[in-house]
Amino acid sequence: MTLSVGIVGLPNAGKSTLFNALTQAGAVVANYPFTTIDPNTGVVPVPDARLDHLAELLRPPKVIAATVTFTDIAGLVRGASRGEGLGNRFLGHIREADAVALVVRAFEDPDVSHVEGRIDPVSDVDVIELELQLADLETVTRRLERTQKTARVQKEKELQTIALLTRIRDQLDAGRSVRTMPLDAEQSAAIRDLWLLTAKPLLVLANVSEAAAAASPPAEVVNRAAVAGGETLSVSARIESELLSLTPEDRAAFLADLGLDEPGLNRVARASYRLLRLITFFTAGENEVRAWTLEEGATALDAAGAVHTDMARGFIRAEVMDVADLLACGSYQAVREAGRQRLEGRDYPVRDGDVIHVRFNI
Repeated sequence: MTLSVGIVGLPNAGKSTLFNALTQAGAVVANYPFTTIDPNTGVVPVPDARLDHLAELLRPPKVIAATVTFTDIAGLVRGASRGEGLGNRFLGHIREADAVALVVRAFEDPDVSHVEGRIDPVSDVDVIELELQLADLETVTRRLERTQKTARVQKEKELQTIALLTRIRDQLDAGRSVRTMPLDAEQSAAIRDLWLLTAKPLLVLANVSEAAAAASPPAEVVNRAAVAGGETLSVSARIESELLSLTPEDRAAFLADLGLDEPGLNRVARASYRLLRLITFFTAGENEVRAWTLEEGATALDAAGAVHTDMARGFIRAEVMDVADLLACGSYQAVREAGRQRLEGRDYPVRDGDVIHVRFNI
């Protein structure tokens, strides 16, 4: 499963520095707008203590983590919805992402200019949200006009669509993002092909100074993100970049000096995973322990197909236990003896943390 988080923000907000630290992909970093033109993409493992404990228990030669794909997208400026800066290219790259990580600058540095001429992370969120809303408003208005013209042919269905599009247009016209609207599954499916930018899940990353890295995100940024229907994390792109050059021992000492338990990027990866509404199930044996990714609501048959298409094709039953039970009992046999293993059918909704062994026959 490949779902991606697009890293966006104003120029010089620290997007590419953060992306480099996340992926160690070496994207160009410089103090001028549009350093990033074509998006860079990297795959990042999701830290998971449960996977680490399974590996300690079973000691297999291979341990494979779940992953999140990040895309570093060119910096946005005011007027992007009208073609300013990289305009439509920028917006097109965001449309291809499944969620948005919005980096806002919350640190002072006289050597790094700010495209707006001042440090105001709330204003940064305002600028980007407005540009995305304007782009969505244009998209929805075009579809609404087209649908109104065809309403005479397919009246009942089209009238429902017109009512929905009108609601969304009014929402955007009032300066509110689509992700904050109460839409049911059918309504969400009806607008999926519009690829609305403000319908995507949002994570606001406050790029803070080293001194503020261990503190909670700025309250004003948290409040602004909540209004937009998003979550907030604080991270210091500079710290994360410096950590890359340190040995594991020096890294731990450096983090301890800053009052941090782990790199901020671990929290970014986990938050992005949640943002995409993903869950993890495990396969664990003497040869390999692996974390697999599924969307919330996926079934045992989906899990079998994620491991191998033959497993889905010949699915019989799934042997399922909770990872906490396996770690507590110490072995598969002990879990079975404790009556904590279950046999589930193809429609079983997989839970986050399930350890699954698929019975199949082809």
